[in-house]
Amino acid sequence: MLPRRILQARSALTIFRTRAYSTEARERVRIVEVGPRDGLQNESAVIPPAMKAELINRLTDAGLDIIESGSFVSPKWIPQMAGTPEVLKTMQRVKGLHYPVLVPNLKGLQLLLDLLSEQSRSEVPYTDEIAVFTAATDAFSKANTNCTVAESLERLEVVTKRAKKEGLRVRGYVSVVIDCPYSGKVDPVKVKDVSQALLDMGCYEVSLGDTVGTGNPTTVGKLLRTVLGGGIPASVLAGHYHDTYGMGVANILASLEHGLRTFDSSVGGLGGCPYSPGATGNVATEDVLYALRGSKYETPGDLNAIAEVGTWISKALNRTNSSRVGKALEARRARAQLEKERERDGGSAESISAKL
Repeated sequence: MLPRRILQARSALTIFRTRAYSTEARERVRIVEVGPRDGLQNESAVIPPAMKAELINRLTDAGLDIIESGSFVSPKWIPQMAGTPEVLKTMQRVKGLHYPVLVPNLKGLQLLLDLLSEQSRSEVPYTDEIAVFTAATDAFSKANTNCTVAESLERLEVVTKRAKKEGLRVRGYVSVVIDCPYSGKVDPVKVKDVSQALLDMGCYEVSLGDTVGTGNPTTVGKLLRTVLGGGIPASVLAGHYHDTYGMGVANILASLEHGLRTFDSSVGGLGGCPYSPGATGNVATEDVLYALRGSKYETPGDLNAIAEVGTWISKALNRTNSSRVGKALEARRARAQLEKERERDGGSAESISAKL
């Protein structure tokens, strides 16, 4: 056992470091809120555009600055994404914030460009960014977009070049970077190659998606060592970790150690994937923010406000809130409300306890 003085010194150092983080310059971690798009696309019911717009408005008010707001995928394939033009027109848009939309092909891009052309130059644009997506395996790519990975990259290069010519930023997604629901374990070298192809065609950033949610810090670390070792800098990578096995936050913490500073998350843990049976939602935004609270990393948004949004949308969709932090804060709010009722009505402590 270590001498007590050494243990006390270590304890004091830990306290000092924790306090220091509150005063020293902190590293910024970017959060891409994907709830309104990736989160809602797996819901069984079709969500009205007004509810989607309200969700985006609430997330904006809660302090998030990058909110994926919809998709120009055909409603025939993803009915939940119908009405994106109406969402973009009616939602609150704040200058300087980003509201990217998913665009699968040239037809989707043209629909977006036509929509943007309706705006005057003085308006805040409906969006200034698109996201394109491919996969690390042919099996998943064929199930998702009916083409091989190579064929999807050829299509996306045309979309990316046209979008950039029109002044739009382009972000890339690579799905199934750990495991594929159709072909099993994924070779990290393949992920590196696909990511490099997206960067070469003009994507400013590539989000690595553990679509099935089977990754853990060991497998994510192996993946990142391969990708980073292949010459791709951490500054152009993001982590997109589904929380199927409860490893989403752990995978983010592991990714931070490898230099990544951008992560996708979903309020209330909304999400899943229509083409990945059994995959649950994205890692919850609330859980990510709480995990980084008091650390050397600075994150956007107000945790309590975001948790309230997670409670609201979960109830609106009649689904369980998948955020552990969100549920804990909801319980705390409920208890505080009951305490206020006791003070106002003079109720007994026993009756309050019974309600809890």
